[in-house]
Amino acid sequence: MKQISILISCILLSCSTAPAPKDSSAVAAFDKEGHRGCRGLMPENTIPAFKKAIDLGVTTLEMDAVITKDKQIIISHEPFFNHEITTKADGSFINESDEKSFNIYEMTYEQTLQFDVGMKPHPRFPQQQKMKAHKPKLSDVIDSAEAYTKAKSLPSIQYNIETKSKPETDNIYHPGPEEFVEMIISLIKEKKIEERVIIQSFDIRTLQYLHKKYPAIRTAYLFEPPTIKSFTERLKDLGFTPTIYSPDYATVTAEIVKECKDSGIKLIPWTVDDLPKMKELKQMGVDGIITDYPNLFEQLK
Repeated sequence: MKQISILISCILLSCSTAPAPKDSSAVAAFDKEGHRGCRGLMPENTIPAFKKAIDLGVTTLEMDAVITKDKQIIISHEPFFNHEITTKADGSFINESDEKSFNIYEMTYEQTLQFDVGMKPHPRFPQQQKMKAHKPKLSDVIDSAEAYTKAKSLPSIQYNIETKSKPETDNIYHPGPEEFVEMIISLIKEKKIEERVIIQSFDIRTLQYLHKKYPAIRTAYLFEPPTIKSFTERLKDLGFTPTIYSPDYATVTAEIVKECKDSGIKLIPWTVDDLPKMKELKQMGVDGIITDYPNLFEQLK
């Protein structure tokens, strides 16, 4: 019996001292999110930007999803080619006055490859490295990130994917929320990353459908000013308790922090590009930060 007791003790000791698996399927204690990869440093929403963000130690890749004419999910902040970042095939730039006519929902994926989104100098991000780049498929982003973290023996990465939709542009710039959600969920199930995905949206229809049909998938309720509604009223409009409340960082107050904690909701504001403000928000008790400059996380104590 004494030998059996010693054996059991050794087994328990071995289990207690074994290193934790390198996996971030559970939400990190403090979620470091790279906005559009790392927009301040690399062309936004591109595979090089996501790889750079991983190198900088983010726990979550934040990105935006739109749909092409041939039903491909591609990564783009707008459902059209933005004038700030786009170069046409002939080397000319898209003008702000006609950018919305370059509607991705009316293009096939192959047609989107004619546009470069990495070479035009960005007027608001002078540090951004310039390189030839196109808007990638979500499937390619996932495959690339999974292979990259595995090759470097890094923790598994999380994905925060925004559905770029609103009621007034249904079936003009994007499908309705049900089809949009189903397309994304089908892909993340195919890639077997359900536990590491957050679906975020300003469009509460997306979140409501997702919560009803796929309640195990985490949700982030995006919100921006101006609004006269209280935190409680906004949650009432949503109709359920989301995993994450994600407002414009300038609207975060001690009261909002407390309301989120009392409601069991994580608070992750966007987009914080100033180190002193990042430190201030972390001290206030936010659960993570979305930033264009994930290199700042190294200085965030």
